[in-house]
Amino acid sequence: MADLSRRTLVGSAAAGLAAIGATRAQAALPTDEPSALFGTVTGDRVTLPPLHDTATDSDPATINVTPVNKRLGVAVVGLGHLALNQILPGFGRAKDVKVTALVSGERDKARAIGAQYGVPETHLYDYASFDRLRDNPDVDIIYIVLPNSLHAEYTVRAAAAGKHVLCEKPMATTVADCQRMIAACAQAKRKLMIAYRMQYEPHQRMLIGMARDPAHGPIRLIDAVNGQNDLGNGQWRQKKALAGGGSLVDVGVYCLNATRYITGEEPVEVTARLTQPKDDPRFREIEDIVQFSLRFPSGTVAHCASGYSFHQSGHLRVQSEKAWFEMSPAFSYDSLELKVGRKMGMANGVTTIGLSPNDQFAREMDAFAWSIRNDHTPLTPGEEGLQDMRIIQAIYQAAAGGGVVSLPGAATVGRLDVTRGALPGIEGMS
Repeated sequence: MADLSRRTLVGSAAAGLAAIGATRAQAALPTDEPSALFGTVTGDRVTLPPLHDTATDSDPATINVTPVNKRLGVAVVGLGHLALNQILPGFGRAKDVKVTALVSGERDKARAIGAQYGVPETHLYDYASFDRLRDNPDVDIIYIVLPNSLHAEYTVRAAAAGKHVLCEKPMATTVADCQRMIAACAQAKRKLMIAYRMQYEPHQRMLIGMARDPAHGPIRLIDAVNGQNDLGNGQWRQKKALAGGGSLVDVGVYCLNATRYITGEEPVEVTARLTQPKDDPRFREIEDIVQFSLRFPSGTVAHCASGYSFHQSGHLRVQSEKAWFEMSPAFSYDSLELKVGRKMGMANGVTTIGLSPNDQFAREMDAFAWSIRNDHTPLTPGEEGLQDMRIIQAIYQAAAGGGVVSLPGAATVGRLDVTRGALPGIEGMS
C-alpha cells in the first residue's frame, strides 16, 4: 500500500481541487466568439467596458500600457536603499520604461538583483566598465542613484555615452557641478531630468493648481517641515565629502523645492540658522536641524525646517488669503492626502481629498520617457536642480552669519516656473 502521509494527502487534494477549479472555469466561459464584454483590441490598445456607473466611478475603461519591447530601457546606477526599495519596484507599475541594466561596485549584489528583474549578466556593469553602456542599445536612460558628490561625474559620463540622464536630487554638491552637468548633456544633445518626484505626484499637482487659483487670493505664507531620525552608523549621508551637507540637502530640499513650485516664483532673500550637536557622532561633519525663511517677489513668505534627529515628519501648509491647503504627510512615498480649508456658506469647512494611490517613481520615470519621446524639456530639468543648489548655498551662507542674503529672484518678477519645462502628458498632470 502506498505511503499516504499527510503531505501526500494534502498535495493530492490540492491537485484535485485545482483540476476541478480549472474544469469549472472552462465550463463557465462561453464557447462562442468573445463579445464586447470581454474587451476589444486595436493595435496595442486594449479597451474594456466599464464595470460601474461612470457618474460615480473613476476607474478608466482603457488599459493602454506600452508593450515591453517598445518601452525605453533604463540602467540604474547604484543599488542602495532607494534603488532596491523604491525605484526598481517602480518598474512594475511603470507604463513606458523598463529596467535593462544595473551598475554596482558589488558584483554579487548586481547578480542577485539582476536575477530578480530579468537583467542578463551581459547587462551588469561596475563603475570601471560604466562607459561601456554606450555600446548597449537596450539602454536609453541612465538613472543616477549615487551619493551626491558623484552625481556630476556620472552624469557627464552618461551624456558622453550618448544616454539621457535621470539624476536623483540634490542635483550635485556645488553650483559649478550643476552647471557642468547641464553643459555636458546639452553638448551631447541628451536630456537631463532631476528626480523631483513630488512635482509629478497628483496631490501636489492639485495643491499647486488650487494654491495658484485667483479665486483663493494670493499666497501669503508657506510652512514646510521635513525630517527623520537617522542611525549613527556612519552612512554616507553623514560624510560631508559625499553628501555635501546634512539634512538640508537631503530632506530640506523637499521643503525648498515645494515653496518654489507652489508659488512658481524665485525667492529674493533668505535667512537661516542651523544646529550641529558636537556630542552626537552623526553630526561630526554635517548639520542636524536647519531653519530657513524665504521671501518672494509677490510678498509670500516661507518658513521651512529639516532635521536628522526627530521622528519622521513631513508637513506642508499653504495659507492663501481665502483658503489654506495642507498635506501631512507631504513628502512620503505613500498615504498622501490633501486638506483644504475655506469658507462654505456661513461656516468654515474642511475638505479632505484622497486620490488613488500611485507609484511616484513609476510616474516620474514615465514622465521622463514622455519628454524624450515628444522632444520636450522635462518638467524638472537641470536648471531646476541648479536653482535649488544656488539657494542652498545662500542658506548655508546666511546660517554662517551672513544675516539676510539677497538672491537674484527679482529678475524673474512677473514670470512663473522659469526653471521648469513642459508638463508631461500623463494622467494627473495639469
